[in-house]
Amino acid sequence: MTNAFIAALKTRRSQYSLGKTLPLPQDQVTALIQEAIKHAPSAFNSQSARAVILFGEQSDTFWGLTAEALRPIVPAEAFVATEQKLHSFAAGAGTILFYEDQAVVKGLQEQFALYAEHFPVWSEQASGMAQLAVWTALATVGIGASLQHYNPLPDAAAAAKWNLPASWKLRAQMPFGSNQAPFGEKTFIDDAERFRVFA
Repeated sequence: MTNAFIAALKTRRSQYSLGKTLPLPQDQVTALIQEAIKHAPSAFNSQSARAVILFGEQSDTFWGLTAEALRPIVPAEAFVATEQKLHSFAAGAGTILFYEDQAVVKGLQEQFALYAEHFPVWSEQASGMAQLAVWTALATVGIGASLQHYNPLPDAAAAAKWNLPASWKLRAQMPFGSNQAPFGEKTFIDDAERFRVFA
């Protein structure tokens, strides 16, 4: 099947071997991320997605804050491996912190009380779509990335460091950079296990 969108999706893979060289200037990478998020769908066009884009030392700082948040809860004998993993994320050119603005979610719950219980779920779905949009957009220009979920451990420290609104809830982290290793083969379960088609 030949389709430009499907072809773009196929380029999106988890890259854990990142470098600091980017194929585009920082301002163009920033614009790419912003455009991808702006055009990702959200329930009621709520546009609840928020992002903090960190480059260089700012990105390193985030992973340092994450390490300090993990240190008290990870057994000492396991912390070396944990720290190495975090260093692999910091080895990239930057990190995107994906947030959902809970003030927007609450406002929609109040405005549309009949659907109030669904808005937190729809917010999570919107965040996932924003993450996929950004990840795919980065992949199409040759930028590697992976998706991480260390929240809520570094949330308070990150909010304080970058003076973020209290209503912003951290949902995921995406370290990105140059692809320093090839991707392994991606395997798929049988279509019959995943799909039902009726016509």
